[in-house]
Amino acid sequence: MTAPFDKLRGAPFDRLRTALAADPRPRTLGFDRTPRGERAAAVLMLFTRDTDPALTFVTRAETLRNHAGQVALPGGAVDPGDIDATDTALREADEEIGLNRRSVSLLGQLPPLWVPASRFDVTTVVATWPGDATLAPMDPAETGSVERFTISELTDPANRVTARHPVGFTGPAFAMGEVFIWGLTAHLVDWVLDLAGWARHWDIDRVVDIPAQFLRD
Repeated sequence: MTAPFDKLRGAPFDRLRTALAADPRPRTLGFDRTPRGERAAAVLMLFTRDTDPALTFVTRAETLRNHAGQVALPGGAVDPGDIDATDTALREADEEIGLNRRSVSLLGQLPPLWVPASRFDVTTVVATWPGDATLAPMDPAETGSVERFTISELTDPANRVTARHPVGFTGPAFAMGEVFIWGLTAHLVDWVLDLAGWARHWDIDRVVDIPAQFLRD
């Protein structure tokens, strides 16, 4: 059995909700990620409410100038009319994949992290939804596809690797068949798996180079 079902029975989000409410200490991710206050963005970490919850990802369109083909969480920059990070994350998810915000229940937020490549302070909004509607790219020029992976898949040691960037950067990653999740997205997912108590031991010494199709900037 690969799924940690003993950790998912009952109310699988109780521990995660409590951890988020306690304002978890930000991870450094290898260097100082303290928010700089220059630009703000938000992403949505959206789980279904199943016994084995599924997490939603998007694949960036192949035609984008930045991060083409990479796997990410729905989200984007804060607009002037947004009320807060949650409003930004839900608006972006609607615009990108057609998520109805009325179906979403909030669990909390991760502390904002500074992303040097974009100079954004990124807040991760964590939420659940029934998972009973079809999510699909609203603008093919921006979003290539919508992917879902269950907690049992994400925590399966066979799917966990350490990604190595050509410049020498290494970090947690998820090798899910033909999909490779690395970078900030993988760090955020790894962080939440730990907070929720879902994480399983995996071989961090299993190092793989980031596949070229997921490396383009």
